[in-house]
Order: sequence, then C-alpha cells, then structure tokens
Amino acid sequence: MQRVTILGSTGSIGISTLDVLQRHPDKYRVYALAANKSVDGLFEQCQQFKPAVAVMLCPESAAQLEEKLRNAGLAIKVQSGMQALEMISSTEETDVVVAAIVGAAGLLPTLAAAKAGKRILLANKEALVMSGALLMSEVQANNAVLLPVDSEHNAIWQCMPVGDTQQYHYENKGIRRIILTASGGPFRDWNIADLEDVTPEQAVAHPNWSMGQKISVDSATMMNKGLEVIEAHWLFGMSSDKIEVVLHRQSIIHSMVDYVDGSVLAQMGNPDMRTPIANTLAWPERIDSGVEALDLVKAGRLDFAAADFERFPCLALAYQALKAGGTSTAILNAANEVAVEAFLNRQIKFTDIARIIAEVLEIIPSTAADSLEQILSADEMARKVAHQQMQVLCNH
Repeated sequence: MQRVTILGSTGSIGISTLDVLQRHPDKYRVYALAANKSVDGLFEQCQQFKPAVAVMLCPESAAQLEEKLRNAGLAIKVQSGMQALEMISSTEETDVVVAAIVGAAGLLPTLAAAKAGKRILLANKEALVMSGALLMSEVQANNAVLLPVDSEHNAIWQCMPVGDTQQYHYENKGIRRIILTASGGPFRDWNIADLEDVTPEQAVAHPNWSMGQKISVDSATMMNKGLEVIEAHWLFGMSSDKIEVVLHRQSIIHSMVDYVDGSVLAQMGNPDMRTPIANTLAWPERIDSGVEALDLVKAGRLDFAAADFERFPCLALAYQALKAGGTSTAILNAANEVAVEAFLNRQIKFTDIARIIAEVLEIIPSTAADSLEQILSADEMARKVAHQQMQVLCNH
C-alpha cells in the first residue's frame, strides 16, 4: 500500500490524481492533501478520502477548514503555511509526493521531498525552471525518484531508452533530439496584430485541455512550452539545441524522441492528464487510468507546424534564458508570474506579458544559481522589477 501526499489537490492535476487513486483502493491510500485557499474544495476531498493531514497555505483558510471538519466530525489534523507543506512532503508517513502546486510556491516542498528520498511525481514546472541544478542534485544525492507528470515530459520519458531512472542523462544514448509537441493554444490561427486585443476570457479558453487560469494563459503565450523546454533540459540532460518544439493541434502525440538511426518514437493518447498520472504512480507497472482508448480512425489526421517565435515571443525568451543559464530561468519565471497575474486582472495587454519579461531579463544580470538563497533572491528581484515595468506600461 503506497501512501500518497498531493500538493495542490484542488487543482486540475490534484483532482485527476484523486480520480486515479480511487480506482485502486487496494494499492494507494491518501496520507495528506494540500491546497492554497480552496476551503470548500479541500473539505469535500477530506470527506471522501479522509487523509491523516490537510494543509492550507493560507492560515485563515486553514482555520475555516478546521472548523468545517470539526463540525462534520472528521478527526483530520489541519496545518498551514510553507513549513507544513515541507513536512507532509518529507515525513516517513508518505511514500509518494505529487507536486502539483502551481508557481514558485511548489519549490520548497518539492525540494523537501527530494531531500527525504521520496518518489516525486512532478507536475510543478517551476521547481525545475527555478532551480533545476539544485533539485536534480538533491534527487540524485538522496536516491529520490523524480518522474514527470507533464504530458510532454512523461511522453518523452516513455520513449527514452529503458534504463536506470536515476541517471537522468541521455545525451550519449543515440538521441538526436527531443521533440516537444504544443497545441498552439487558442490563438494559433489569429493574425498577430489582433493579439493586442486578447481578453483574459479568450486566453483561458484552451481548445484541447481543461486547466487553471495561469497555466491556460501560459499555454496561450507558449510560455508553458518554453518552461517545458527548460524542464526537458534538466530532466533528460539534453542541451537546448537538441530540444525542438512543433505545433500539433490535435494533442494526440504528446511528444517524440528522434534517434540517430532515423527512428522517431512517439507517445500517443487522448488528451487526459490521468494517463501520465497513472503511468508515474504505477511505474514500472501499468494501471487503469479511466482514460478512454484512443480511436485513431476517429482522430482521422495528425497535423504539424513550426513554432513561430514572432507569434510566440515568450517561447523565444525561454530559450534565451536557458542558454544564459544561472538565475536567468528563475528571473524568467518570476517575471512571467507577475505579468500573467496583471493580465488576468486586466492591468496590462496580452502582448505586454512578453514585453515585461523581456525587459526584466534585460535589466537583471544572471548570476550563479548554486544555492536556494541565490535563486530566491533572483526571484524576489525579478518580481520587483516586473512590477516596476508594469507601472511603466500602465502610465503610457
């Protein structure tokens, strides 16, 4: 019986994970659930799955949850704050940690899980984007197992040579390149000039996937794919010039690996996150995920196109930050988080997101990213400068 902690249980990945877990009560038990502010969502999950511990990042929300659980007669321990997230990620009471908190808040508990040698199902992009070298070092030093839940990285991992998951380096394994597929989001066919007028409602209406607001905007700008390029670099030890992005609007091929002998291996399936979740939960075995079988005849056709850096400048900025190295990717991520939030709050235009990120990368010099302190310092500085740049745009 595997004991599972889910960080971000009320988000789309957390909900999909719980759906898979409930199909296999003989194999998995929920130890802890964690959320930010969604009191009602976490309360309902506690009623159904009865974890030993429930954590809310927001203390006020934790107090509300504790009262609701007490009134419902549920003896579930409620905690709050970042230290509590780190505790449930590293305790001996859990075997598997699903890292699905969106944004920089997921970094510290993911590092805690790595230091404790846990099996980590990674759905939080920022942990690798901000501190790839540091996280991978902790994973390998403490014999943790890091498995990618992102559909693209999970696809690549399934197409990689069979071997030791602890190696994380495939540079000399006969691989020519990694091919990340991208749907292109809701604006893949728009005139570039019209992107200035995009509304938050349009940006979060993804054509293929059901996701949270922030990640949906990232998909629309293709920053999501840029962050995945950075992730792929750390997960598979591949240089940026061996990581390519292609548009594939059907989202049936989730990514591919191109080998030097001319073979290209692709992982295919319906666009449903329960597939990579089930794959990483059960690896090296396979379990039912509840996902409908892929009907290739019904799918009909598979289309591919080049990723246009003019249409998607955020993707180009991600490659730029990866090549610069050091704290550049942490700066990129922080500036993007600030800009996306401002866009969702209607403070800036959709196209201003890339403008703000580019300015922040230009203003803040990259430094070494050898310690958590350096990374968090760069993150804080980037957020400050991003807010300043946002004010500059708003004043014009």
